Amino acid sequence: MTLTTQQMTLETQQIQLDHGTGAMLSGELVEFIAQTLGDVYVGEMEDSAVLAVEGSHIAMTTDSFVVDPPFFGNGDIGKIAVCGTVNDLAVSGATPRYLTLGLILETGLPFDHLFQVLTSIRETAREAGVQIVCGDTKVVRAGEADQLYLNTSGVGFFSREPLRMDAVRPGDAVVLSGPIGNHTVHLLSIREGLGFESRVRSDCAPLNTLIDRLFAVAPTGSIHSMRDVTRGGLSAVLHEYAGKLDKGIVIEAAALPIQHETAMAADMLGINPLHCANEGCLAIFIDPAATADVLATLHGHEYGRHAVAIGEVTARDGAAVVLRDSEGRESILQPLRGAELPRLC
Repeated sequence: MTLTTQQMTLETQQIQLDHGTGAMLSGELVEFIAQTLGDVYVGEMEDSAVLAVEGSHIAMTTDSFVVDPPFFGNGDIGKIAVCGTVNDLAVSGATPRYLTLGLILETGLPFDHLFQVLTSIRETAREAGVQIVCGDTKVVRAGEADQLYLNTSGVGFFSREPLRMDAVRPGDAVVLSGPIGNHTVHLLSIREGLGFESRVRSDCAPLNTLIDRLFAVAPTGSIHSMRDVTRGGLSAVLHEYAGKLDKGIVIEAAALPIQHETAMAADMLGINPLHCANEGCLAIFIDPAATADVLATLHGHEYGRHAVAIGEVTARDGAAVVLRDSEGRESILQPLRGAELPRLC
């Protein structure tokens, strides 16, 4: 993308408090944001966006992003913001269409850092096929934000029945679309200087095209529910489902997709990959008869190449998540009460 003369000038500067006053500098900042976002920004600078509505139901979600560190090996806070919101819409069965974008910028933030984040937002929005229809920018004093915070809200439309947790039933297979723990280990490795970040990459990705392909191929009605495995990790997702259903979930420990280097780093840090945050991993609850079709479809997509079936929902009453080892021994996976590791997002 070619920058305007104004953008190139701004890139050499830093965010100032005057960029948040509503005066001329504010206008320059908003123009910089809009021009950098390019064709994915379709707002008209009105107080409200006017949008076409498809169908009789919409999905809405919102999230705030305070990623530490905000820039990492194969992504940044901007990519995470789009992926997080798109994925939350897509796992409900909706087709993501529109996003809002709120930015809180700290005084002193270099414009080239802001340009990098906006570029990531633009490219990820293009990949996901979503448009940014409105936004807001606030500037705060140095020390009041960790460089920059983002908020995105999303709107999606349903062309199929929404997916809900209470559609899951005993006997359903549990499938993961990819490895767990990589995002957490990647960011912690950068933060703590562990040296794993080149071998363990963040899994951050928009998953809506993968989900669309699943629905196109899997037998009708065979996908009962799915969840974006983010903060709290796979453990949090499994405990949420077990609690909602009041049924046990048994996971085969040997089947869990954990990269060797991720396991090494987690052991060094004293953390459990099952509790680690991810940004591009689906937990999918399906009719067991569809497992082969679902796995074949996942394996044919860039973001599902390492998908595996990891367990099943049982008929046992009680919201227990059980790990079964290769010898058939079972142990209860306890939910975390608080934080096992420092804040990442």
